[in-house]
Amino acid sequence: MTQCMPQPDAPGKIVILNGPPRAGKSSIVTEIQNSFDGVWMNLGVDRFKAMTPERFQPGIGLRPGAERPDLEPLVVTLYRAMYDAIAAHSRLGLNVVVDAGHHDHYSAPLGILRDCADRLRGHFVLFVGVRCPVEVALERRRATWGGVGYRESTSIADPVSLWHEAVHAHGGYDLEVDTSVLRPRECADLIRRRIQDGPPPSAFQRLS
Repeated sequence: MTQCMPQPDAPGKIVILNGPPRAGKSSIVTEIQNSFDGVWMNLGVDRFKAMTPERFQPGIGLRPGAERPDLEPLVVTLYRAMYDAIAAHSRLGLNVVVDAGHHDHYSAPLGILRDCADRLRGHFVLFVGVRCPVEVALERRRATWGGVGYRESTSIADPVSLWHEAVHAHGGYDLEVDTSVLRPRECADLIRRRIQDGPPPSAFQRLS
């Protein structure tokens, strides 16, 4: 693997993996960091959740359903901070991979995704939809946590199904991957080929 140091004169590339929890985003992030040329920093929802005080959890990871309107102003600020940090890393020549779960299913539309796109205007941003069937996500949850806190139903009222609906409601991507049929390495290879061979990404900028 070629080792490439950051070049401040050449902004780093940004890959945003957008999908519901348990879709497999973290495993793809690991593959990108381990196999792509250059330095790839992991900046995303999980990292920002880990930095957030317990009394403000789940913070930036607030799920769809308007359950905590008191936290929504903080969620807006956390997303702004995260995307400003992503832009700062890119300007210094560092590549960034982001695991995200963008939705606008709050007590009222917050327009977070559009604001995030504005903050990355002019940067190379590949917007990747990470999908898997609801049944697969439920099975992964059961394997990890025994299904605690989630009903077995897969109706749209179920929190897991609501995630899968809301997170992809914004429109199109530059690339989509299905982790129920592709392994993380295969997903990363598709992302690498798209970065190398084009066409230039445009989905995220169309949101701004």
